[in-house]
Amino acid sequence: MKITRVEPLVLNVSEKTNWFFLRVEADNGLKGIGEASLNGWEPAQVAVTQTLGAQWAGQAVAELLPRLRVYPHSPGGLIGCSIVSAMEQALTDLSAKAAGLPVFEWLGRSLPGGVRRRAVRVYANINRGARDRSPDGIAEAARHAVDQGFGAVKIAPFDGVYWGDADTAEITRRTREGVDRVMAIREAVGPDIGIMIDCHWRFDEARTMGLIEAVKPAKLFWFECPVSENPDAFAMLERVHVATNAAGMQLAGAEHQIGVSGFAPFVADHRLDVIMPDIKYTGGFAEMLRIAATCEAHGVHFSPHNPTGPVCNIASMHLCGVAPAFLIMEHQLAESPLYFDVACGYKPLLKDGCFVLPENPGLGIALDDAMLKAHPYQPLPPNANLDERLG
Repeated sequence: MKITRVEPLVLNVSEKTNWFFLRVEADNGLKGIGEASLNGWEPAQVAVTQTLGAQWAGQAVAELLPRLRVYPHSPGGLIGCSIVSAMEQALTDLSAKAAGLPVFEWLGRSLPGGVRRRAVRVYANINRGARDRSPDGIAEAARHAVDQGFGAVKIAPFDGVYWGDADTAEITRRTREGVDRVMAIREAVGPDIGIMIDCHWRFDEARTMGLIEAVKPAKLFWFECPVSENPDAFAMLERVHVATNAAGMQLAGAEHQIGVSGFAPFVADHRLDVIMPDIKYTGGFAEMLRIAATCEAHGVHFSPHNPTGPVCNIASMHLCGVAPAFLIMEHQLAESPLYFDVACGYKPLLKDGCFVLPENPGLGIALDDAMLKAHPYQPLPPNANLDERLG
């Protein structure tokens, strides 16, 4: 089975979001898909796809797949890694289809633990779907998720906060608004629903310590990315980790790291309780499984980052079916009705707070060309993405 075509496909979802997919065709007529969504960088991703796709065309799937690796030192950075990761997803989809197996079963055949679960626990990321940013609006979005059957929800409540801004009074006000949103969620969903908050690296150490105390009454399931995760901030991160645990919360993060080596400082040195690798960036299925095995060896939780489109969602589901150290998986809820319109085939079934894995071959979904044509790539305004200073 040889590659005949590698095609980038960009779908505009809203004024704030594009999704980036990769579709690979083989000489036997089968097609595989992957996702590389990296909001705001789509033209660069298309260029990288064209360059690498020319190199991949004509190669045998079985020979290329194990050679697809990502490296933190790659000149292509996160953009190049996203395309390699999507290609690995697509070739895995092709390989499983050729074997007549769903991806999780195809992967499980070669793993010591085999298939570990046929339903994967998920939480609802309600942030992009919650367009009313008042505490009442956020609370309503959380109630809606719980009514659908999700047992945990996540919000990024600190709109417009960056620790380095000069106007500290404004930072304080916006932080307080974020805390009010978190408390409104807890009041709305009751004591038994897990709540995660994503801080997107917005705080310095002093403000983080104050924030930990402020949200402590909400009894969070985890506290995500409060401070920088760059090497020069490791000592600060370790102190924040201690304070977070003392407040009864887990510390989560590391969503933009690449490969096993990128996660090693967070896993082997226990700087985080939960790491959040993203299959779109960190190398696809094979590298995600190597990272999960490292987590298992060091007693760190593995929770895939998954705040984008339906291909990443279904790929992450299959991965979680075989991954060790698995805790819970993210699901982007209610950002756009296109989520299920563009993906033909299996629609995830939520049962007891878990997505049931599909039984049809490969990933179990295909992309709808009519929907892709009807919603082509659109340039996004600068404020559609996170502040470049964050991270």
